[in-house]
Amino acid sequence: MEFTEVARTTFACREFTDDPVPDEVLYRLLDVARFASSGGNRQGWKVIVVKDRDARRRLADLSRPAWALYQAQRAAGESPYNTVVPSAVDPDEGSRRPTPAPLIDALVDVPVLLVVAVDLEMVASIDRDLDRVGVISGASVYPFVWNLLLAARDAGLGGALTTLFSAQEPAAQALLGLPPQVAVAALVPLGRPAKQLTKLTRKPVEAFATVDRFDGRPLTP
Repeated sequence: MEFTEVARTTFACREFTDDPVPDEVLYRLLDVARFASSGGNRQGWKVIVVKDRDARRRLADLSRPAWALYQAQRAAGESPYNTVVPSAVDPDEGSRRPTPAPLIDALVDVPVLLVVAVDLEMVASIDRDLDRVGVISGASVYPFVWNLLLAARDAGLGGALTTLFSAQEPAAQALLGLPPQVAVAALVPLGRPAKQLTKLTRKPVEAFATVDRFDGRPLTP
């Protein structure tokens, strides 16, 4: 597939067929993904291919409270898990609300389930001393995840970058045998999409690109 088409049609796939994804295919996808950039080229990512059904079920269960709270905040008209505007939703109550979660329910049976982690001893967290939530560390792991999703799309497969289980990181680390300094970054289901999407909706360039300043004129061709 031509690169522009891959980039413009890689969608968050949450429904898969039962078609298996052989290990040799997964290996090829990861072989492409590994060429992603990272701070200092340290390549601090770690991928765990989760095949054990009990482990998959546990990862799904770890994702449920965060999903319930996400939906509760969304129902309250909030931007979920906002680090700027405080939430009015009680987190304990919100995380216990019964909430339909089709993708979480399917995690036990998806063709491939990956946990992508990152060794924090190997990343440069340049924003660590700022008075806000850190974002810079992600630059050393999420390009790898996106490369993986692009490679999957090019191979006729699909996947999704999910992070809900990260709210229960200590439990996930214990389940997967991760050392304390290895943070969980993404839970990625992969497989053949039940439906291939080819037209995605995104904001135009003029909506997010400005010249010289945040309030500068929109960039136009």
